[in-house]
Amino acid sequence: MQHERRGGPLSRRAVLRLMVAAAAAGPARAGAASAIRQSPIPSSGERISTVGVGTWRTFDVGASAAERAPLKEVLRQFVGLGGRVVDSSPMYGAAESVVGDLATDLAITDKLFLATKVWTRGRDAGVSQMEQSLRRLRTRRIDLMQIHNLLDWRTHLRTLRDWKQAGRIRYLGVTHYTSSAYDELEEVLRGEALDFVQVNYSLGEREAERRILPLARDRQVAVLVNRPFSEGGLFQRVRGQTLPTWAAEFDCESWAQFFLKWILAHPAVTCVIPGTSRPQHLVDNMNAGLGKLPDAATRERMTALVTAG
Repeated sequence: MQHERRGGPLSRRAVLRLMVAAAAAGPARAGAASAIRQSPIPSSGERISTVGVGTWRTFDVGASAAERAPLKEVLRQFVGLGGRVVDSSPMYGAAESVVGDLATDLAITDKLFLATKVWTRGRDAGVSQMEQSLRRLRTRRIDLMQIHNLLDWRTHLRTLRDWKQAGRIRYLGVTHYTSSAYDELEEVLRGEALDFVQVNYSLGEREAERRILPLARDRQVAVLVNRPFSEGGLFQRVRGQTLPTWAAEFDCESWAQFFLKWILAHPAVTCVIPGTSRPQHLVDNMNAGLGKLPDAATRERMTALVTAG
């Protein structure tokens, strides 16, 4: 989800860090990639960057160079800074095609952890949609295929297991975006062998932490988090407020990093996938994967600050 920073201008120190990080995203990355926090996928031990990129709305653009140029720079800097996970969907308009085209142009497809979804009914329709995603992403294998919103999940899960065994996908998972579906999501997590679950989770939407996140951790299922800024609502909550000085204790220099580090500090979370079409916001988001994370007491303090009133 595209968002605006509403906490006022970044500090001079933060701006300098962004400039350094942006420079590091060039060909000579000066070890920048190794600095980004990595998290293991429980089912395999493979490590992925804890900050990824979501493509809903932001990558749904036309074919012109002018429309795609900022997104090309987002992906270039993302990989340069050690990012891997790019999450898309056939329901996101042109997003899959834009990711596939730009990654090919940049010669970074093999450096990305490509995640997308299937959202249709019936085996044949599901296979057709996933084949289309392979073509749009311009790859022979998708890293993570997710059953979106649990739609016809029993049918698609059988297909995904076949595809995984055949090497057409590497991991499989499920998603949902609304807490009203958590009874069913919990049932699937308890009863099926999954690699990933994707849910919305933020300081503005905390329902997943009551049941889904603890269960995912118990079941050794990786967690992708979408809507980390509550669709921009968190920036509205802190509009006009200065970032608290104690945020420096966990290496936080912007409100975006404040919100992302709060999520990443949850022990069940594997990767958070904020969306942006602005390179400067991408670098700011990626900096949430650097340095310290808040401890449990600090997370409570962060919660109180944002939810007060």
